Parts: sequence; structure tokens; C-alpha cells
Amino acid sequence: MRKVLLSSVVAMALVGAGAGVFAQPADAGKSQVRFVFTQMNVPVEGQFKKFMADVKFDPAKPAEAKVDVSIDLTQADAGSPDANDALKTKDWFDTARFPQAKFTAAGFKPVGGDKFQAVGQLNLKGRAANVTVPFTVKTDGHGQWLEGVFPLSRTAYKVGEGEWSDTGMVADNVQVKFKLFVPK
Repeated sequence: MRKVLLSSVVAMALVGAGAGVFAQPADAGKSQVRFVFTQMNVPVEGQFKKFMADVKFDPAKPAEAKVDVSIDLTQADAGSPDANDALKTKDWFDTARFPQAKFTAAGFKPVGGDKFQAVGQLNLKGRAANVTVPFTVKTDGHGQWLEGVFPLSRTAYKVGEGEWSDTGMVADNVQVKFKLFVPK
């Protein structure tokens, strides 16, 4: 499969249904991966500006589907230069040692209509764990839109260490939101 650099999370992205086999990178100009966390009870939304997502999907054979997502953590944007610099530090993403997060999954499960689940492995900051990612698929004449939201425990991946490990200051739950466009 080819890879393409997308601009726009961590985590992490997926595939879906429609007419025909889709086996190519997601479109950089139309796709995005975002995240929402709560700091001092205030929601903060950010985005991953660069990531690559390869998708292989045949709606007649969802069990044979594959996705491979790489997120450039050095390009995370939490809304301000200070926050962006902080995300690169050892306490947060430690991008000097772990510049990328990766999500890979093979074989998707249909859960009804245009809804699917992908269970795959997320590698973030030197830790790996299985993650279930629900998503919906919409097909138009140009390709497929894959969209979903899933929760992620930041402390399970040691994101926000030291003084930031206190979940009273920054909540443990991070919502990862993605919207991928896979052209025909």
C-alpha cells in the first residue's frame, strides 16, 4: 500500500463500506484527526497536523480490511505555542524519543448499517495496547468518508507525567475524533 502525508490526533483512524474496493491512502486535504481533553473542567480541542493513513477495504469482505495509521506527534496543535511546546516534552508525548504514534488493525466487524468496529493496536509513547474504534462510513460518488470518536486513557500511555499525572488538573479521558476521506 502507498502512504501519503495527511495534514490535519491521537490514534487514530479507520475504514468503512461502500461500493467497490478501497485500497489507498486517505486524502490529505479532506481528512483530519482531532482530540479533546478537559483541563480544569474546560474542554480543550486540538489536532494532529500531520499523519499518514493507508486503508484497504472491500465492503463485501470486511474481515479482510486493513488500516495503518502513523501520527507525527511533533506536529500536535493544542491551540497555543506554549501548549504545543509542552506536548513535545518528556512529561507529555516525549517526541525526542517517541516522535510517532501508530495504530494498526486488520479485519473489521460490521455492527449494523453503516457502522463498523476496528480492534487494533495503538502504540504511543513506548506503550502498546488494543483499542476498539467504532466508526461510520458514508459513500459518495468520489469515495468513502470514515468518521468516528473513541475514548483514550492518557495515563495508560504515560501521557501527562509528573505534576500532570493528577487527573484533577487534566482529566484522564481524551476523546479522539477522526474524519478520513478515502477516494475511489
